[in-house]
Amino acid sequence: MTRIACRQLAPRIGDLPFNRELSAAAIRDAAGADVIVLPELVTSGYMFASPAEAAAVAVRPDHPLFAEWAAAAGDAVVIGGFCERGDDGLLYNSAAVVDRGGVRAVYRKTHLWDAEKSVFTPGDRPPPVVRTSAGPIGVLICYDLEFPEMTRLLALGGAHLIAAPVNWPLVERPPGERPPETVIAMAAARVNRTFIACCDRAGTERGQEWTLGTAIISPDGQVLAEAGEGAQATADVDLLLARSKALNSRNDVLADRRPDLYSPLLHRRAPS
Repeated sequence: MTRIACRQLAPRIGDLPFNRELSAAAIRDAAGADVIVLPELVTSGYMFASPAEAAAVAVRPDHPLFAEWAAAAGDAVVIGGFCERGDDGLLYNSAAVVDRGGVRAVYRKTHLWDAEKSVFTPGDRPPPVVRTSAGPIGVLICYDLEFPEMTRLLALGGAHLIAAPVNWPLVERPPGERPPETVIAMAAARVNRTFIACCDRAGTERGQEWTLGTAIISPDGQVLAEAGEGAQATADVDLLLARSKALNSRNDVLADRRPDLYSPLLHRRAPS
């Protein structure tokens, strides 16, 4: 079994030293987990007033904080968001995959949400599937989950788990209903027969409240664990279940695809 822990934290905007210690401590506190997921932009906070403010807390993948994550992780794999300064001088909303060997991969968010477009440059590479000690893990960030092409791409790449650092702004919803972002993740898990772990953030930042929507979801599309008002969601899962894409003896979510009919997806634009 693989233990997944999502640490729902409240980073401080623009406070790199505080967030550095917060994230490392959260990883240590998740001792015993095999996969630890942290929120989007956990090293920096989210509600930037300007690109200059983001640049002041941007780090490169060789920053010492990732060595601290690796040391705190022990045998676990950590996926967490950070404000990245690229070698090109641009800023990216990124996620790092870290284990005891250091940074294994960095993914740059390709679908930017709202004011992110005034701060960050979108990534131009597909999301990775990283072969880890826990199994093959794909990485997306927040709004990326709302594009079915992204989750399907990771399923086709062999991901048994999609780890998604998120910052979900609180939106109104009917009483008793799950957050719409969680519903989307549940559907994506089911249609791709893969586990999905979404790690949201907590706290209020510059007036913005967050959904507290952290959830670990099974290949059946069922929520196995939530953090709610708490700091962590934990689930023990058999990631090998995601190897099978069969729904029954006759149907398979990947084998039943009809790519010969999907070519318009590559060219058709949304109606104006």
